[in-house]
Amino acid sequence: MNAAAIVVLGTGALDVARRVRDALPQSRIHGLRDRIGDQADVSYADFGAHLRQLHATGTPIIALCAAGIVIRALASQLSERQKENDPPVLAVAEDGSAVVPLLGGLSGVNTMARELGVTLGVAAAITTSGELRFGTCLLHPPEGYALADIDEGKRFVSSLLAGESTRVEGDAPWLEQARLPRADDATRVLRITPYRGERDDNALRIHPRSVAVAVAGAPDERASAMAQRISDGLARADLATPALATLIAPTAWMSHATLRDAALHLGVPVRYVDLPPTATPAQWLAKAITVPHRLSEDSATLAIAVAQAPLHLAEIGQARGSVAVIGLGPGQRDFMIPAARAALDRATDILGYATYVEMAGPLRANQRAHATDNREEMQRARHAFELAAQGRQVAVVSSGDPGIFAMAAAVLEALENGDDPAWRDVELSILPGVSAAMATAAMAGAPLGHDFCLISLSDNLKPWNVIEQRLRLAAEADLVLGFYNPISRARPWQLERAIAIVREYRASTTPVVLGRDIGRPGSRLLSFTLGELSVDTIDMRTTVIIGSSTTRRFARNHGGDWIYTPRWYPSPTR
Repeated sequence: MNAAAIVVLGTGALDVARRVRDALPQSRIHGLRDRIGDQADVSYADFGAHLRQLHATGTPIIALCAAGIVIRALASQLSERQKENDPPVLAVAEDGSAVVPLLGGLSGVNTMARELGVTLGVAAAITTSGELRFGTCLLHPPEGYALADIDEGKRFVSSLLAGESTRVEGDAPWLEQARLPRADDATRVLRITPYRGERDDNALRIHPRSVAVAVAGAPDERASAMAQRISDGLARADLATPALATLIAPTAWMSHATLRDAALHLGVPVRYVDLPPTATPAQWLAKAITVPHRLSEDSATLAIAVAQAPLHLAEIGQARGSVAVIGLGPGQRDFMIPAARAALDRATDILGYATYVEMAGPLRANQRAHATDNREEMQRARHAFELAAQGRQVAVVSSGDPGIFAMAAAVLEALENGDDPAWRDVELSILPGVSAAMATAAMAGAPLGHDFCLISLSDNLKPWNVIEQRLRLAAEADLVLGFYNPISRARPWQLERAIAIVREYRASTTPVVLGRDIGRPGSRLLSFTLGELSVDTIDMRTTVIIGSSTTRRFARNHGGDWIYTPRWYPSPTR
């Protein structure tokens, strides 16, 4: 299930929203931009449009407002045909005094409502007949179990509501407290089994996710063929596909794309065991599963184990670790791309310079923060791979874009030079962000609209003579220039020198844009001409953009200027 969106309209709901966020891992507060501003994790401009977008993408919605507002906002998207795919939608009173599940009965909305009720100290307003009568939702079994067929389930629950009784075959501890009408001689049977069995109109089948499959694959095998091989093996053993909990493979296969894609096709994770690929699939299973189980099928390329209860993945081998190098943008949460936010939500460990780790928050209680000094990039990158090699999901955070004077290069350097082969098996992704130069340029207009060059004025990692050479060549080439790390206490004179070099090649009327803390509280955008520019207006948190000979400026209607660099360039013959 996607992370929940806690949608608020006004500041009066923020305290309750934060309590809800603390109780639901990965959830985020979505606030109306004009009222909530930067106090929300995500901001939106139109309540109805935002709710419809969340619903369409399957995101659980917890709206802290009147239920009627939510219903009217989503009414145009609701139909009986899509009822089974509705994500959970709840209305919660702004003061936390009421929790009302509205949509998503087949997606666990009532379970979520009860959990929120416990958090807020109120009774959830459950109205679903089956749950009120029986104390459980048979159409939405708890984690570790899967309903065989929704239509079969609806008919079964209707028959119980009509007065019929049932008997239970199989073991399901969660049913012990249920108020089901039971009778030993009942015609209706609730069957808890990993097996498919013969179709029976009087039975409701619920499958425990107790099956694990170890599969060996040829290097040139297609993922679809491997997935079909697994499905065929389950069918031969009369096992239901929804009972499949995981695929098992040796750690040497962590980079096996076919295996990962086959698992994705089947909708299950892969867990890895520390055995060689030359061992048999049955041996992989024996090493991975320590709870009581039996081998249902065993061959040179496929083995199937059936446990007596749902499998707990945390107790089976290890997951493939990952390192996601994330660009947080310049600070404003709206400037962070959804893929980066999703990687942060998945992460077990967040690594970065202390300021950036704080920007990435709020973190959940089960997420570990590893904040370090800004000068410890290589140590941080190595630590990320050490954690990921243990199966942890790691996010390395940078402000702006991680590939622009930030952590992506350090992470790749650590990987190239690392001597631990397990690092190469880690899933590595680099997720872009809005850089300080891009954010500053967007606020000013489009000064980077044509060719440009970004230069860091820090000589900590490269000699100053190299910086001077690049400044001269870029200025002579008439590129728009963006300066990062322009000045600090340890480097007080370099910016003045850089500006003097540029003035040798640019007219004094050349537009200059300064962006300080763009996207953060107290942000400031200033514009000057190159002749007016003074280093007194610039500090380490300022991005400097100096235009080219074609960069233009014109007045905005309500004060200030628009600054842009046209896409065309004067012809040499003009």
